[in-house]
Amino acid sequence: MTQSPASPLPPPKERRRLRESTSLTQAQVAAKIGVTSETVRAWESGRSTPRGHKRETYAKFLASVEAEGPAPTAKAAATATATPVRSRRSVGRWDSAPLDRGQERGGGWVRAAAEAAAGESAGPAASSDDATKAFDRLYAYAAPGLVRQAYLLTGRRALARESVERAFQLAWQRWPEVAVDRDPAGWVRAAAYEYAMSPWHRLRPRHRHPEAPPADADDRALLDALLSLPSSYRRTLLLYDGVGLDLPETAAETEATTPAAAQRLLHAREAVAEQLPALAVPDQLHRRLTELAGAEKLQAPKSTLVRTDGERRTRFWTRSAIAFTVLIVGATALTMRTAPTRYEPVPAPGAVISGVPPRTGPGPLTQADKKLRDKLHKSAMSGPHRLAPEVD
Repeated sequence: MTQSPASPLPPPKERRRLRESTSLTQAQVAAKIGVTSETVRAWESGRSTPRGHKRETYAKFLASVEAEGPAPTAKAAATATATPVRSRRSVGRWDSAPLDRGQERGGGWVRAAAEAAAGESAGPAASSDDATKAFDRLYAYAAPGLVRQAYLLTGRRALARESVERAFQLAWQRWPEVAVDRDPAGWVRAAAYEYAMSPWHRLRPRHRHPEAPPADADDRALLDALLSLPSSYRRTLLLYDGVGLDLPETAAETEATTPAAAQRLLHAREAVAEQLPALAVPDQLHRRLTELAGAEKLQAPKSTLVRTDGERRTRFWTRSAIAFTVLIVGATALTMRTAPTRYEPVPAPGAVISGVPPRTGPGPLTQADKKLRDKLHKSAMSGPHRLAPEVD
């Protein structure tokens, strides 16, 4: 008996675009499908994928929206007017290639990754080799730029390298999913940004000491201005004015609405321009961000080392989980073996009883009594002389 293939779904960002084209909120879409709004948000961000009946219902909903093709609403038109569309631009030192979206972005290695994920029929060894080559090409393409971007997000060089390394390790663990993604580099970038901006890093001992600032005074001023922004504003500014994403794409990656992303961008630009008036022009801000990112000679570790460390880390945590599970099972079995099988009541604590007469009897011997006892014990005769009858 064969299983019916799953219904095809568009990429996560296309799902969001289709929903926004009908002016529906995530809660309204969730009510139509029968899930929560948090689940729809996870589907649109790519953190999870619907399955079973919910997948079919969601796919039919998106297909109907795409087939209708509604005209843009007044709100969308106002947003488009307030925020002019920018042409895609190459990011220069940020990455080794332009960040154009769609099927053409990444070109060969995206297709190679998809073939590696779907080419299981060619044999396990060939599929593994193709996956490794595709991952290495993705790493060589995106890792150098991601390290510089993570440095601008955090202001820490070691954390920037660690964030990119962890993001690619996660991508290698989920490689079949990442390989067929429409934008694998964006998937890794989102994972690296999330790790770099985690608030738990503040508890690490080495983060209690400030890191050496850039050597140039202008670079120090720009980095201080960036780090003074809230994390969400900093990320929005970096994606839009640094990486060069469009506003809907920036909103989708930051998990915010398009108007909210536009407001964050405007406030971030105003805050930077207030400290550095020369960067009030977006083109100048983009140029300075590119120069600041390229000024730091940050090298990403080799892809082989990233894959090896990721596999070693996965094996360690898998074995730790197995050992912990075995420990819990053993402790449970020991408890069941040694635990009593019936209830044994606890004896009641003692209580003082009143009205009982005191104990009576001879008291202790005095000194004179002890002397008399000793004398009687030493005496040969212990009693009176016995009388014996005589015969007359």
